[in-house]
Amino acid sequence: MTEGQDPAAAGQADDGAPDNLPARAGEERLAEQVTSTGMFGVQATGDTSGYGGLRVRLAAALSTPRPYGSYFDEIADDLGNALEAAGTQFGDAVERVVADRGELTFYVKRDRLPEVARTLRDDPGLAFELCTGVSGVHYPQEAGRELHAVYHLVSITRNRRLRLEVTAPDADPHIPSLMDVYPTCDWHERETWDFFGIVFDGHPALTRIEMPDDWKGHPQRKDYPLGGIPVEYRGATIPPPDERRAYA
Repeated sequence: MTEGQDPAAAGQADDGAPDNLPARAGEERLAEQVTSTGMFGVQATGDTSGYGGLRVRLAAALSTPRPYGSYFDEIADDLGNALEAAGTQFGDAVERVVADRGELTFYVKRDRLPEVARTLRDDPGLAFELCTGVSGVHYPQEAGRELHAVYHLVSITRNRRLRLEVTAPDADPHIPSLMDVYPTCDWHERETWDFFGIVFDGHPALTRIEMPDDWKGHPQRKDYPLGGIPVEYRGATIPPPDERRAYA
């Protein structure tokens, strides 16, 4: 309520209707995209589990408000100051920040990834000298953001940890390589490309590292068909998943 405002009108919107934010948020949630319906593979009636009418909606993107806690605020401030000194605003490089379960994640715009990583490595107040790995994730329901690459950074000097997460669409699965910044990304980026199909632009040898050279597709994507070869275990032969008997 602003100074001089009528207390009786404080809870009214400009059109005179009550400003019911929870109800409005609920309506916006119901209007979000439905990613799947039902459960347990239900396709028609006859479901007695109670989940036949379930409608799964796209999860809202999380963003943690300040203060983040621990040393996380200091990292965000130091990164913001260092980027600004180089002519880049924090919000132009980092889409959102998530602090959850004692872990800090910066969601970085993919075209800004090398700049952010180099700043995190070279700024004395940050000193994230090591990248311990690159993980891939596939979220088919996130239209335009299906592929995620997650970089795990460590500051040996300050004993701190940080994650950078970058997204790319299925239609354009390209993310800048960080090999020039962190040479340890070499095999990790190759593995992420092998399993998820994320193309790391600038990588000098983006070739298969786990699967055979002539393997088709990227087997850890959610849309990769189940299959494979028969497995023999202690004399028993187990057929590949797409050939196993299904029990109703």
